[in-house]
This record gives sequence, C-alpha cells and structure tokens, in this order.
Amino acid sequence: MWRLALRTLKFRRTSFVATFLAMFLGAAIVIGCGGLMETGVRMAADPQRLRGAPVVVTGEQTYDSGALTERHRIDAGLTGEVARADGVRAAVPDVSFPATVLKDGKPVTEKSASYGHGWASARLTPYTLAAGKTPVTGGEAVLDAGLARRAGVRPGATVDIVVRGTIRNFRVSGIAEQHGDHNPDAAVFFTDDAARDLAGGRIDSIAVLPEPGTSTAAVADAVRAEVGDRAEVLTGARRGLAELPGTLSSRRTVVILAAVFGSSVVLIVMFGVASTLGLSLQQRVREMALLRAVGSTPKQLRRMILTETAVLSVASVLLALAPGYAIGRLLFKVLTSSGVVAPAIVYHAGWMPMAVGAAVTVLAAAGATRFAGRRAARTEPVAALAESTAANRWFGLPRLLLALFFLANGIGLAVATATVMEDGPTLASTAGPASVLFCIGLALLAPGLTKAMVALLRPPVRALSGLSGQLALRNAATAHVRMAGAVAPIVLLIGIATGTLYMQSTEDHVSRTSYDANVLADYVLDSTTGGFAPGVVAAVRATPGVAAASEFVTSRGFVDRPGGPADTDLRGVSAEGVRRSLDLPVVAGSLDALRGDTVALSDKKAREYGVRVGDRLPLHLGDGTALRPTVVALYTDNPKQQYLTLPAATLAPHTGDGLPHQILVRAEHGAGAKVHERLAALAARVPGTELDDSSSLAGRNNQIQQILVSANYTIVAMIVGYAAITVVNTLVSVTRKRRAEFGLQRLTGATRAQVIGMLTVEGVLIAVVATVLGTLASATTIVPYSLVKSGSYLPSGSPGIYLAIVGGSLLLVFGATLLPSWRGMRSPAVETVKAA
Repeated sequence: MWRLALRTLKFRRTSFVATFLAMFLGAAIVIGCGGLMETGVRMAADPQRLRGAPVVVTGEQTYDSGALTERHRIDAGLTGEVARADGVRAAVPDVSFPATVLKDGKPVTEKSASYGHGWASARLTPYTLAAGKTPVTGGEAVLDAGLARRAGVRPGATVDIVVRGTIRNFRVSGIAEQHGDHNPDAAVFFTDDAARDLAGGRIDSIAVLPEPGTSTAAVADAVRAEVGDRAEVLTGARRGLAELPGTLSSRRTVVILAAVFGSSVVLIVMFGVASTLGLSLQQRVREMALLRAVGSTPKQLRRMILTETAVLSVASVLLALAPGYAIGRLLFKVLTSSGVVAPAIVYHAGWMPMAVGAAVTVLAAAGATRFAGRRAARTEPVAALAESTAANRWFGLPRLLLALFFLANGIGLAVATATVMEDGPTLASTAGPASVLFCIGLALLAPGLTKAMVALLRPPVRALSGLSGQLALRNAATAHVRMAGAVAPIVLLIGIATGTLYMQSTEDHVSRTSYDANVLADYVLDSTTGGFAPGVVAAVRATPGVAAASEFVTSRGFVDRPGGPADTDLRGVSAEGVRRSLDLPVVAGSLDALRGDTVALSDKKAREYGVRVGDRLPLHLGDGTALRPTVVALYTDNPKQQYLTLPAATLAPHTGDGLPHQILVRAEHGAGAKVHERLAALAARVPGTELDDSSSLAGRNNQIQQILVSANYTIVAMIVGYAAITVVNTLVSVTRKRRAEFGLQRLTGATRAQVIGMLTVEGVLIAVVATVLGTLASATTIVPYSLVKSGSYLPSGSPGIYLAIVGGSLLLVFGATLLPSWRGMRSPAVETVKAA
C-alpha cells in the first residue's frame, strides 16, 4: 500500500500541490500562534541591570488573579533578613527612580531616560569606576560615562539633576563605565542612603549573591523561607521581571490575543485542509472507479488515501517547523514594537507549539480523509462513466449537523456580544470568532446555497451575457459542487476580513470621539523628567489667562467587591481644576471635595459596586496598596470612559515615578495666543516640559487604543493570506482539471474568446455568491459589536474597506481562473483532450 500511495503521489504531483500547501501553511501559522501563547504564559525577561545576581527578591506583582500595573515596592528592612538566609553571601538593595541630568537647563537625554540608583548596586550590571571615587555624602553622585560626556563634566565638577520634579545640585565624585553587552538605561549613582531617601524610603528589589559553591536553587529556597509571602523570589530568566514593573499585566493581553486568533486559525486551517483535500479526492472519482473495476476493495482504497495523506501531512509539518518559528517571532516583534510587551521579554517557542501545529494539521487531514475518503473509496465502477453525477453528491446528515453546529455557535456568540458582554477589552473575544464560525457553517452548506443563488441569478445573467452566460449557467447547474468548492474559501476571506477590519475601525472611531468629548482642557503640559513638583500646577494657575489647571495621573487598580476584584482605570486630578478640565457632569455630591482619601465615580459604577455618596469604596491601587476612600461625588456615566477619579496627590505616589506627568489647562474665553505664549514661557523655565494642545491627550489615548492594532492587522493578514492561498489553490486546481472540457468545447466550434467569456461569467457568479454569503457572515461580528460600541447597526469606517476586500477577492477569482485557462488553451485542442 505504501508503494502504491507513493507512486500515486509521484505521478499526480500537480494535483497534490494544493493539498500540500494548505497543510504546510496551516501548520506554520498554528505553530507561530502557539509560540506566542507560550511566550505569554512564560512571560520571562533577560535581566539587564541585575544580571550579576542569580536570585532577585522583589515585590509581588499580582493581586488576586490580576497583575499590578505599577511597581510594588518592598520594605528596606527586608534586606537584613534576606542576608541572614542560608547560603547568602550578600544582599544588595536596589532602587530606581528618574534622575535627569541637565546641561544649560535642558536634559542631556532627550529620547532615552536616565535613572538614579544606590552605588552598592553598581556591581550588579556591572559598573566600575573609570575616574574619581565613589559617592560618600548625600551631595555627591557618580555619572555613567555616556551621561558625563553629554553633560561635559569631570570628577570634581558640579551638575544639576532633576529628581522628583526638583532641580538639585550635586558634585560629580566619579565616572563609571558599564561592562558587558547589555544596554540598560543611563545611570546616575548616589550613596545608598541618599538613593533610598530620594526613592521615597522603600526599595524596588534585593539582589542576592550566593556563597561560592552554593546552588542557586538552594539559595532561592532559603530566601523564600525567610521572606514568606512578603515578597517574590525570582531566578533564571524571570529575574528580568523585577526591572519591568507592570509587565505581567501584558500577559493577559498576549494570552488572550494568541488564544482568540489561535483558535480562529485552527478552525480555518482545519477547514482549509479538509476542503482542499476533499476537492482533490472529488477530482479522482474516475481513478477510484477504475481501481474498483480491477478488483480493489473500498478498504484498500481507504488505506491508500490515508497513506497518501499521512505522507503529505508528515512532510508538510516537518517543513513547516522553521517557518512556523519565524512567524511566531514576527508576531512577537509586532507586539514589542507596538508596545504591547516590553522588548526585554524573551520569546519562547518550545516543543508544545510544534506539537500543536503538527496535531492540528494531521487531525485536519485525517478528518478530511475520514469523510471525503470514505465516499471516494465507495465509488462504484460505473462512476467512471458517470463522473459528473458522482461529483454532485454532497448532502448528508453528518454534514448538515456539522453546519448547524457552526451556524448556531456563530449566532450564539453574536447574541452574547450584543446582550451579555459589556464594552471592554474582552468584547472582541466573542465578536471576532462569531464570523469565523458562521463562515464555516455557510461553507459547509455552500453547494446547496450556491445552486439556489445561481437559480435566482439566471434571468439577469441570460439577459446580459448571451452565449457565454448560457454556457456558464449550464456548467453551474450541472457542477454546483465544483463551483461551491471555489465559493467556500472566498466566503471565509470576505467574512473574516470585513468583520475584523470594520470592528477595528469602529473601535478607533468610538475611542477617538468619546475621548475628545470628555476632555475640556485647551492645553496640556507634559513632563519628560519624571513628573511635576507640586508647585508647578500652582504656577500654571497663577498665569494670566488661565481659567483652571488640574494635574492628571493615569493608572489601573482593582475594586474589591463580593464577587471578586474588578480591574478598573484610575484617574488622578486636582479638585481645583477638574470641573473645567474634564466633562464629569455631577449628579450627587461635589468634585470640590475630591481631596485626601476620596473618590468620585459614575452613577452606574456606584450602583454596580453598591455604594453611595458618603460610603467607603475598598480599592487596591496599581502598586497593590489597599485604600478605602470616601465617595464624595457621582457623575453621569460615560460607557466609553469608565474610570474612577481620585485626587492626584493620592494616586500619583502609587505610580512608577510618584508624580503627575501631565497638567491640564483651561484658558479663559478670548485669551487666545497670549495664554499660549505665557504657558510656553513657563514650560521653558521647567526643564523637560513640553506644551501641547489638548488634542495630544486624545492622540495618546488613541495610541493606547491602537496598541494592538498592528498585531491585529498582522494576524488578520496571515489568516486572510491563508484563505487567499486556499482560494487560488482551489481555483487553479479546478481550472486545470477542466482543460479537457475546454478542449472539447473548442473542437465542437467554441472559440477561445467564448470559453474565456464563459469562465468570466462563472467567475462573476462565484464572486456574487461568495460576496453575499461573506457579507452575511461578517454581519455576525459587525452588527453586535457596533451595537455595543456606538448603538448603531452600521459600523464606523470608510466604505472603501469593503470595496477593497471585495475587489481583491474578484482579482483572486479571475486571476486564478482566466490565467491558467488562457495558458492551457495555447495548446491545440486535440492535444488537450488527449492529455486528459
């Protein structure tokens, strides 16, 4: 049987190319998504500054089942306890805070940040003194060589450094040089006590150096026993997470992204492989009939088909391993470049994604062989003389049940999106797969749907296309299964592309317009040196022409409720200016009372959390700090901007830099250009301050909303590309199979132009049927998503998106049918018929 299968593959190479490509590309894409999933689950990062320490103790970066977005700092007193653990040679406390070196009143680092640390941690990177001496007093600092060169200072000189929004003068005691091929941020070193004071009294991490000859695992276990649940102990590649606070919050994004698109890819690949293999077997009906005529049993034919499939699937999987790894790296690079994950995160793709990709491909092929191969193996010998009849048998109870299963699940997800899911980041996880499932359900019923739609199109086609149209209609009536094989992958292409692209355009439009309406400020001041000192907002308010000014802080936290913590956006503002800076229509209480441990929230959220004005709302802030602020105001709910509002002075200390990075400014009516000039002059006096109009805030919010756009488009492009290749494979395979038919038509008097005209009409029929079905499938994603987002049945976005998708599908259809047909008809008709 192996010899027969291999000889079949050898002498029918062309007919198996489409099946092999479907398996190969499908396995590569699944492997790539699997690598992305494994990277998200592992979420490890190579250490940069702390690479000299095999064990790192840092604050727990999770709360309940969620990840903290800000650094959870630990008590400095923990250093002594860690140092007493068995096998520990030294425990080095580490802190990191913005420290911007100035030259002529301007930062010497414009695009990259510089951070302050204690000198004891310099050996971990390692840094060594190249000139001068270590810092001894609180007024001394050591600069790394790059900063010293840009600032133009040497040991003994003085330099201005912005720390916590305040300009401080330090004497440069030394210059340090980094060793190794890592590239941490520019560093400024202070005495350990001074660094701890400048960082707020707590430390970020503790670097643990083991005794010589002591294993890392043993030391890590001893340290864990010492610190208990007060801190987290990291080893190996996870040490780098201590330098990347908030990174774990991106794990959920990566895992959800990989899961949603990975599951869609798996379904599409299984459908693509099954449909391509099924088409290949349909085209071999005569061959199977002849084998039956010479004595082969159905069991033998099934074994032959299974062996052929096994050879193709194993070969395609083996060849797809390297491209699959490369695809995964490409997807990960898109995520890092768009800011979804930090570039320091390590990409992992072990045996698991390889095994999943292989299993999906093999199972899809085996499933197709099980259904299509069984029917092909049972072909009666007489079918060799009645191939057209056999080729049109498609309907069966298993196919109907499977189609109904996919259609019902697609509709179910659409209904869940519109009625159950709330507007949020997980909305797309139900809306997106709905069209995929519905597409597959329609594709399974494509022969019947195609026959019905062609019957409806018969009158206009006859009226407009003459003889070519009549030939096309006759072919469509007698070979509707063959035509459905071309329709199905185009339905998948149009449905997925239209649904996903309009879902993204709707998200962009709603986010942009809702944010624009929420921000009332005219200008925004931005700090690039770690935040504004408290006196800056007062100076802004004192500027002539300024009606109001409010500090602005963003973060994420958790509301502690009986059903479990709910993550939420947090905004920090100043009570003195918030009413004229943000559109928060108050329905109860007063925003003027937003001082100290207080909070304001929407009336809808208040009902959800069961609180009223005067109640306390249990929170955990982004760094894990527990807080029970008093509710002082309720404002009208904005479904697109759902966040809790706290005083900036309360929220900012629990963010990474500890200070507000923006100040919102509302100008007096008619102040115009004068207030802009005054604010620009004030910004010039505060180092590292930039002045923009309020649209920059909306632009930043749009960047946050767009953070997954490039990743979405990349993965969708891969899915659409796979569907497009399946379309081309299917159409080219069908067209090559019909060369003898075209030859007979030419021998009976048809011209090349008439045959090409017939194929053109057939292509139009295929495109019309596929466009209608694909559009119907895309509606299961677009309509419910738009209803939740904007309250409209129609999506936001240019009609050009839809026209481009349909136009691209038409190009694929005509390119994959007319070009092979035209090339095939260059040979004499007699030779074409003989070759068949």
